[in-house]
Amino acid sequence: MSGKLKIKIIIAGRTYPLSVNNTKEEEAMRKAATAINKLISMYEQNYAVSDKQDVLAMSALQFASKLELLSLNKTDIKEEEMQKLNALTKLVSSHLE
Repeated sequence: MSGKLKIKIIIAGRTYPLSVNNTKEEEAMRKAATAINKLISMYEQNYAVSDKQDVLAMSALQFASKLELLSLNKTDIKEEEMQKLNALTKLVSSHLE
């Protein structure tokens, strides 16, 4: 037995059977599906969109762009931290000389 949990997720009215490794992953999948469905509803209510494919594409773009922004922000923070560490290293080195 592989230990995988079989779950069903509904996105845009369609059911998708999935296998997850544990209850934490199941919870993450269900929360993601809920977020996607809320975004789909928002797009359908606020824009004249007649095709589910369009709202799914717009939702995917929204989530992907948020992920990219998080990634870019992490990179910016790492660079800033490295600059501070370099400045501290120079300061310590100058005091030790």
